[in-house]
Amino acid sequence: MAISLSEPLHPGEVLREDYLVPLRLTAGRLAKVLGVPRTRIERIVKQEVGITTDTALRLSRYFDTTADFWMNLQIAYDLRINAEQLEDELARITPRQHAEA
Repeated sequence: MAISLSEPLHPGEVLREDYLVPLRLTAGRLAKVLGVPRTRIERIVKQEVGITTDTALRLSRYFDTTADFWMNLQIAYDLRINAEQLEDELARITPRQHAEA
């Protein structure tokens, strides 16, 4: 899987490229075995929505991973996106140890 280092890694990309494609598993089939709407999995693999704790628990059970694995992917993605969005605002915040000196 070729991943650009400049782009944050969405957990949907991991689900698609590391699980669905190699296992020849469709989003619809995965949704059925997980007991969730097909559109939930489709939207995750299209990187339109993130992975919820509910989905992480279901994916971890089916793929014999951990829910932490899926949630850590989501958290890392969210932090990267939000850090980029807040870059200017965060730069204006003086760290505590510098503010008191």
